[in-house]
Amino acid sequence: MNEPLSPDDLAAYHENGFLLVKNLISRQEAAAMREECHALAARLDSDADPTWASARTIAGASAGRTALKHAHDAQFHSAAFARLLVDPRFTDVAAALLGGPNLQLHHTKMFIKPPETGSPFPLHQDHPFFPHVRHTVAAAVFHFDDAPEEKGCIRAVPGSHRQGPLPHVEDGSWHLPPDTWRLQDARPCPAEAGDVLFFGYLTVHGSGLNTSDQARTTWLVQFRDPADRPTTDDHTWSLGQGMMLRGVDPTARRTDGAGEPR
Repeated sequence: MNEPLSPDDLAAYHENGFLLVKNLISRQEAAAMREECHALAARLDSDADPTWASARTIAGASAGRTALKHAHDAQFHSAAFARLLVDPRFTDVAAALLGGPNLQLHHTKMFIKPPETGSPFPLHQDHPFFPHVRHTVAAAVFHFDDAPEEKGCIRAVPGSHRQGPLPHVEDGSWHLPPDTWRLQDARPCPAEAGDVLFFGYLTVHGSGLNTSDQARTTWLVQFRDPADRPTTDDHTWSLGQGMMLRGVDPTARRTDGAGEPR
C-alpha cells in the first residue's frame, strides 16, 4: 500500500507545523459537503454568533459588525460528516502526521464565514483550549469551497510550534498579544475546494476577514493519539470525544490518577 504522504511532506509538516494536502477529496465531494453544511446551518436556524470578542478588534471599526455561523459535532447532525471522519484518505494522512497507527477524535466544528462580514480569528494556539500531556493534538480543516486570501483563509506562523505553549491573553477568548503577534505577518494558506490543511495545536494560526461576495465553508476536525490525555476538563463535553477513527486505543480507556494511560 502506498504511503499517504511523501518524506518531503512529512518533513515540511514537522518543520513548519502545518501542511496543506491538495485534493484530499474531490471538488464534487466538497460541493456536496458544502451543501450539507449550509443545510445544517439552515436547520439550526440560530442567531448565535461564536465570533470571539477579541476578533472584533482585528476586523476594525470600518468593517462594521462581523458574523460567523457554526455547529459543533456536525457528525451528530448528518451522516455525511460521520462517513468523512473515518474515510481512509483522511485518517491515513492524520495518523502519518502523528507518527503512529492510531487516531482518536477530539471534536469537530463547522464554520461558515458569510460574505463580506465573515469574522476573523486572531493569532493563537489551540493548546490553551484543551492542553494535553504529550501535545499530540492536531487539526484538519476541510475546505468545501475555495478559500483565497480575500475570503479570510487560514494564516499560520511557520515553525511556531517549536516554541512550545505560549502565554495567551484570555480576554475575549484565548489569543496571543496582537501587538507582537500580528495576523498580517502570518503566512496565508489559501486553499481550494477539496483541500485539507493540517496543523498541530501548538502551531500559531488565525484567519482574516471574509471580504469577498461568497461564503467560506470549512469543517474542523481535532484529533490526537489515544495514548495522550488532557490535563484539564475544559473541553470534555464534545459529543463523540474519544471515538476511534483509525486503529485501536491501546490504553483501553484506563488512566492513572494524573490522567496518564496505564
